[in-house]
Amino acid sequence: MTEDLLNEARAHAREEPEQGSGSRRRVELDADTVERDLARLVLTVVELLRQLMERQALRRVETGELTEDQEERIGLTLMLLESRMEELRSKFGLRPEDLNIDLGPLGPLLPRDGA
Repeated sequence: MTEDLLNEARAHAREEPEQGSGSRRRVELDADTVERDLARLVLTVVELLRQLMERQALRRVETGELTEDQEERIGLTLMLLESRMEELRSKFGLRPEDLNIDLGPLGPLLPRDGA
């Protein structure tokens, strides 16, 4: 039975969309864009985490939870991460704003202008 379902799904995936019907669409995959799009998605997640870590570090500095040595290490780590992000964005031809996914009615994933 599982084999029948699998064969049916394969057959359905091969069907051409009906004229004028937007209900069925073929997914066109281009090897060049797949790599870039995957890099964009991964870098977006990394950028979100970087921003969250930066905000947490700033709060901890403001509340005096960290020693001077810890502050320096966190600062250097965040600067290194930002540098690596710039390198990877450049490698894949991405700008910082390319990583800000639009979530529709919720707005953009990342704050604009570093806010």
